[in-house]
Amino acid sequence: MVKITKEAALEYHESGKPGKIEVKPTKAYRTQTDLSLAYSPGVAYPCLEIQDNPDNAYRYTDKGNLVAVISNGTAVLGLGDIGAMSGKPVMEGKGLLFKIYGGIDVFDIEVAEKDPEKFCEAVEKIAPTFGGINLEDIKAPECFYIEERLKRTLDIPVMHDDQHGTAIISAAGLKNALEVAGKDIKKVRIVVNGAGAAAISCTKLYMALGARKENILMLDSKGVISMERTDLNEQKKFFATSRTDVHTLEEAINGADVFVGLSKGNVLSQDMVRSMAKDPIIFALANPTPEITYEEAMEARPDVLMSTGRTDYPNQINNVIGFPYIFRGALDVHATAINEEMKMAAVHAIADLAKQPVPDVVNDVYKVNNLRFGRNYFIPKPVDPRLISEVSAAVAKAAIKSGVARRTISNWDEYKHSLSVLLGQETKLTQKLYATASAHPQRIVFAEGMNPTMLRAAVQAKSEGICEPILLGNDERIKKLAKELDLSLKGIKVVNLRSDKESSRREKYARILTEKRQRDGYTFEEANDKMFERNYFGMMMVETGDADAFITGLYTKYSNTIKVAKEVIGIRDELKHFGTMHIINSPKGILYIGDTLINQNPDTSTLVDIAQLCSTTVRWFNEKPRIAMISHSNFGSDTSEGSQKVRDAVKILQKNYPDMIVDGEMQISFALNKQLRDEKYPFTRLYGENVNTLVFPNLTSARSSYKMLQALDTDVEIIGPIQMGLNKAIHFVDFGSNVRDIVNIAAIAGIDAYVWKIQHRIKK
Repeated sequence: MVKITKEAALEYHESGKPGKIEVKPTKAYRTQTDLSLAYSPGVAYPCLEIQDNPDNAYRYTDKGNLVAVISNGTAVLGLGDIGAMSGKPVMEGKGLLFKIYGGIDVFDIEVAEKDPEKFCEAVEKIAPTFGGINLEDIKAPECFYIEERLKRTLDIPVMHDDQHGTAIISAAGLKNALEVAGKDIKKVRIVVNGAGAAAISCTKLYMALGARKENILMLDSKGVISMERTDLNEQKKFFATSRTDVHTLEEAINGADVFVGLSKGNVLSQDMVRSMAKDPIIFALANPTPEITYEEAMEARPDVLMSTGRTDYPNQINNVIGFPYIFRGALDVHATAINEEMKMAAVHAIADLAKQPVPDVVNDVYKVNNLRFGRNYFIPKPVDPRLISEVSAAVAKAAIKSGVARRTISNWDEYKHSLSVLLGQETKLTQKLYATASAHPQRIVFAEGMNPTMLRAAVQAKSEGICEPILLGNDERIKKLAKELDLSLKGIKVVNLRSDKESSRREKYARILTEKRQRDGYTFEEANDKMFERNYFGMMMVETGDADAFITGLYTKYSNTIKVAKEVIGIRDELKHFGTMHIINSPKGILYIGDTLINQNPDTSTLVDIAQLCSTTVRWFNEKPRIAMISHSNFGSDTSEGSQKVRDAVKILQKNYPDMIVDGEMQISFALNKQLRDEKYPFTRLYGENVNTLVFPNLTSARSSYKMLQALDTDVEIIGPIQMGLNKAIHFVDFGSNVRDIVNIAAIAGIDAYVWKIQHRIKK
C-alpha cells in the first residue's frame, strides 16, 4: 500500500484547480441562440411546465441526477468534530466517488449548525433542488433523529451513509462469510465492538438477515452494553443484554462466531481471537488501523475469515460498493425514499455478485488471476464494473415493488445496458457490434492462444455469443493456463499447429500457398516451413475456409504481420493498398481515423485508396461518411510536397467519386469546427456537414492523434485497429491491448467475415 504523506495529500488537493469537483455545462452555449434557450427568454417555458406539474423537474432539470452530500462536520472520518468547513474536503471526495462510480452529480453542502432542529430546517428548505440527500459525518445520537425526521418530511431519498452504507456492505459480507464457514446466521454468536451510528445500523441489518438479538453482544467504550447500566441512550438500550456474566471484550468474545469492530485500532488481541469458535469471522473495520491487523489475526487463527476497511487486504468493507449504486437505482425511478426493502435488495445483490465469475478488469487491477468465491473473496471489489448494473437494478426493482417509485422500468436488460454505457463500461457502439456479431457468430482464430489476455478474450467472446473461438497453440499448455485462470474451454477448439496430428494440414496449406505465390519465388519447402508459424497457419485457415476470421498482433511486429497478410490473403482486386482505421468513441460523438497502422508515408494514390476504404468502412457502421483530408495547411495555403499530395488526392476523389462528401487539404481545427470552416471556406464540399472521418497525411500524425486523445481523456474509448482492404477478415490488435479491446476486434472480425460471405454469394 502506498504511504500517503501530508505533503502529497495537500499538493493533490491544491494543485491545478483547488478541490476535486466542478460544475460543467451539459448543453450548447456558444451562440446567442444557445444562451437565449439556456436562460431568458427560453428558460421560462420549462419553469411553467414545472409549475403545472412538479414532477416535470425530473424532465427539464438535473434534479433526477443530483444528490446533496450534507454534513455539519461533527464526526468527520476519524477526526471527530472538526467543524463544517474543515470537513469540506471529505464531502468533495464523496461527490467525486458518486460521479466516477454512479455517474451522479453532487453539490457538497456544509451546514454550520449543530442543533438537530435547525439543521433539519436548513436541509428541508433546500431539498427541492435535489433528487436525493446523502447525510455524511454527523455524530450520534443526533444523526438518528436527523435522518428519521428528514425521511418523514421530504419526498426524496435520504440516507445517512455512515450508518447504512457500512451496514449494507458488511451485511453482504457477513452473509457470504457465514456461507463459506458453513454457519447459520440464526445460531451464531455475534460481538459488535462499537455502539455508534454505524454499529447500531449494522447490527439492526444483521438482525433483518436473521441474526437473533439474544445472540448479540454490543460494547461501547465502557464495556458490554447491559441492562445493569444506567448511562444508555435509546439506541443502545435496544441492544442491552440481560447477561450479568460478561463485561469486557475479552469475556464477550470467548466462544463467539463473529466479531464486528467499528471502534478503534488494536483493541482485539491474538488471545481473544484464539478464544473464538471454529472458523471465526472477524470484521475489523476501524480505519486506518483495524482492531487487529490481518497478519496478527491470521497468525492467531489460520481458519479465520477476515475483513478490514483497507484496500491492501482481502475482503475490504468499502462503502463505495454501495452508496453510488443505491442512489443510482433510487434516482432512476424517482423514488420518494430509500426504504428497508431497497437496502436489503442491495445486500443480496452485492452478496450474489461475489459468487459470480470475476471479470478480467478486476483481476488486472489487483494483479491476480484467480479470484473466486471463498475465504479470500466473499465481497466484490470496489472496481467491479458489474456493481452499477446489478446493485442499481436490484434497488430500483425494490423501490417499484415497495411502492416508493414515481416511475417504472419495463425493460431491465436495457436498463442495465444503459448503466454500463453511463460509466463507459459499455457503449451503444459496442452494444451494437456485439449484438450484430452474435446474430451470426463466425469461427474466429485467435493466434496467441497461450497469451493470458488473448485466452481470456476468446473465452469472453464465446460467453458473449460473439463467435466460435479457435485457439492456436500447445493444447496442453493452453489447458493448464485455462485452469490457472479459472477459465472454461467448453465449446472452444484448440489447434496445436506444430503437432504431428496437423502435419497433413500443414502440407495442404503449403501446397496451396506455393501454387498461389510460385511466381514470387515460393518453393514448397519454404512454404511448408512457414506453416509452423502461427500467422501463416492461421491466415491459411481463413484462406481455405477452415475458419472465417483471424486475430493476431500481441506478439508479432506489425511489419511482419502485414507482410504475411499480403502474401497469404492479398489485397482486394480493385485496390493497390490496404489500411486500418481506429474509432474514437467520445461523449461528443464518434470519429473514424485512417490510416493508423499500415502505410507510413502514403503518396497520393495511397491516400485515395485510404479515403475510399474509410468511406466503405464508415458505411459499414451504418453512417454516412463525411471525410476531411487533414494537413498542416488549408486549401493551398502551403505548396510543400506534403500538402500537395493531399490536395491531389482530393482532386482525384472529387472527380472520380462525385457523390463522396470529401474535401481538403485542411487543418484539423477547421475539419472539426463546422461554424469556423463554413465562415472561412464556404466553397468546401463539406459546407454545413459535421465531419466524422479524418484521413491523415501520414502514419505518425494519424497514430499520434488517437493516442494523444486516449491519454488525455478517460472518457474516450478507442476501438481498433480495424483492417480495411484485405480479401478476407484478417484483423490486428495492438501490443498493449486488453481483453475488452480484443473482444471488440473479435466482434468486428466476425461481422467482417459474415459480410464477406454475403458479398461473395452475391458475386457468385
